[in-house]
Amino acid sequence: MAGLTRVLYSLLIYALIPLIVIKLLYRSLKVPGYRQRWGQRLGYAPVLKDKKVIWLHAVSVGETLAAVPLVKALQANYPQYRLMITCMTVTGSERIRSVFGDSVEHSYAPYDMPDAVARFLNRINPQLLIIMETELWPNTVAACRRRNIPVLVANARLSQQSADGYKRISPLVRPMLQAINGVVAQQAEDGARFIDLGLPEEALTISGNIKFDLSLDADLQQQAQQLAQQWRGAQNRSVWLAASTHHGEDEIILQAFRELVETLEQPPLLVLVPRHPERFSGVHDLCQAAGFKVLRRSEAQADIAQADILLGDTMGELMLFYGACDIAFVGGSLVPHGGHNMIEPAAWGVPILSGPHLFNFSEVSQLLMAGKGMLVCDSASSLAEQCADLLGNPDRRRGMGSAAQQVAEENRGALIKLLDKIHEQF
Repeated sequence: MAGLTRVLYSLLIYALIPLIVIKLLYRSLKVPGYRQRWGQRLGYAPVLKDKKVIWLHAVSVGETLAAVPLVKALQANYPQYRLMITCMTVTGSERIRSVFGDSVEHSYAPYDMPDAVARFLNRINPQLLIIMETELWPNTVAACRRRNIPVLVANARLSQQSADGYKRISPLVRPMLQAINGVVAQQAEDGARFIDLGLPEEALTISGNIKFDLSLDADLQQQAQQLAQQWRGAQNRSVWLAASTHHGEDEIILQAFRELVETLEQPPLLVLVPRHPERFSGVHDLCQAAGFKVLRRSEAQADIAQADILLGDTMGELMLFYGACDIAFVGGSLVPHGGHNMIEPAAWGVPILSGPHLFNFSEVSQLLMAGKGMLVCDSASSLAEQCADLLGNPDRRRGMGSAAQQVAEENRGALIKLLDKIHEQF
């Protein structure tokens, strides 16, 4: 029965290929990278047969950033292996290249079609597949099982919403989970949902979130200090960072900023960083239409003192930005996207503001709120009110930032548990 279900699933994937091609072409109108390297999506990856390979899959930007401490640890602990890091998105690919450079191999992951997956595995011949968070594909897992390639899901998270979706295709999901060698979940709640879907209990490990195991090296800290001085300028104005914003959030941010401009004697510099690069120009126009003076980060030589808003239109700098701001709003949370990684500003000791939609980071957000390092705002007015209060009260701002940093420090250690589980697979 399980085999028949997967055959029907595979036929559906093949039938959808024309629509997938149309979607790639449509997305390429804004992001030309989606017209490139289609062969890799069909399994034509670089040939690595003469090397020992660990395959690490990180679907997009967030998973890539979460994988940074893991990749560094794997390179240190397994120098005889070459890492192949795959993703599905152009922004994820750009981030992999910018963060890891030539120290890893890189390709798009194959679509979950039997021939594409087989072609990919033949070309890279991995000894282990590590999937970041929850990007599970039935044919990929089944193909690895047939070839005795262990499959480990690392830093796994599974919201109730996602679990309910998987339950609707249980005949496909249950055999897949039973074929996985191990799931290293962030929290007990995540693990319980995997068990409920069919994962054997002995395959589950609870580790915590490896995103807490990030490190801020001395060079990055120095860069952040220099950037903060540049942004503050001679007036020494404060910096409010609105990070990873989505469609529908920018208007709320701008309304909150307008309230700050109208009420504060010295308003902060707003550093506004849209989540997706295809939105950079649109958000720039939105800021101008609202009557603000806007400078692009890519225009590095321009006079920042003349700008109300700095648009973060570069890639790979958000971690640096967190180290140069006074307050951080983490996006994807004023709209029902589920939030983004608030551990990064916490590691810098920056007070965190967020919207109410936090289901993708429910455990982390609960820890930060309980530790008094993060506040939830549900409107432009409440966002402006909290910003004004924090900017006008340095002691409260520093105390809240220290509380966030303490939460980040106290929850480190998941990486060690994950590496122990990886070691068991060899």
